[in-house]
Amino acid sequence: MPLSPYPQSPTIEFHPTIALFPVLDEDDLNALAHDIRENGLHQPIVLDRQGLLLDGRGRLKACELASVEPDFITYQGNAPDAYILSVNLRRRSLTRGQAAMITVKARSVSEHDDCSESEQTACSETEQTARSLGEETGISLALIGRAGTVLRHAPDLVDPVISGAMGLDEAYTVARENKAKANSAEVQLARLREEDPELAERVVEGTLTLTGAWAERTERVEEDKRQRRVATRLLDELVPPLAQARGTRTFARYDPAFAGSGPITRETIAHAMTALSEMDQVWQERDLP
Repeated sequence: MPLSPYPQSPTIEFHPTIALFPVLDEDDLNALAHDIRENGLHQPIVLDRQGLLLDGRGRLKACELASVEPDFITYQGNAPDAYILSVNLRRRSLTRGQAAMITVKARSVSEHDDCSESEQTACSETEQTARSLGEETGISLALIGRAGTVLRHAPDLVDPVISGAMGLDEAYTVARENKAKANSAEVQLARLREEDPELAERVVEGTLTLTGAWAERTERVEEDKRQRRVATRLLDELVPPLAQARGTRTFARYDPAFAGSGPITRETIAHAMTALSEMDQVWQERDLP
């Protein structure tokens, strides 16, 4: 007897991590649906506090096919990613390569996940994160490292590995080749020309090595990040309180006698108004809300 869709199926969104796992094929799904219709749903669907599905995507679909109303429970922990990986990696019939790829895609190893096996000792942050993932999921450090290399250097092969269409070893070979090409001097110089033409010109002139240029480029990027971080924190501290004071009697209650670093003058206010006008102009140019 064919199974009919559950007539009042709730609209439930999936957590991004659970969406990484391959869905059940039609035969397995129908078998599960028949079992649920005959024996009931033994394991409820798990949602987070916001209603995102963390576990039971196949069971939910099977309940719909079997016209059985599913049971739901709410996950009470604070690490939904780890929970999803834990329950699904152990339950699913996945290869070790699939499990490693799903784990790394769900929680990227680090910005330096392209370190080669001989460079692992120089990449302590990568190794520590990879070890942590391995301990949580039972996947070896070597597989985590290979999956990380694929994610970084052959991202178009990530989904084929997860679906089982390609093995992790095969994808890793391609990723290593891509990495070697990306690390070549010609490619590095071309990339430097795009990111920092002045440094690239110094390399061409011979006044700076390519390695030195990238080191300086990295320093410049980090300094820019630092300045943006400082500026953002400063504006976060100053602008919202000023906006909240609008329409209140805060300004009328100002008393120079209590000023901590000198009284606020009309000149100070004028400078502040100019600064806010400049800020508004920048926000318009950047099309910020």
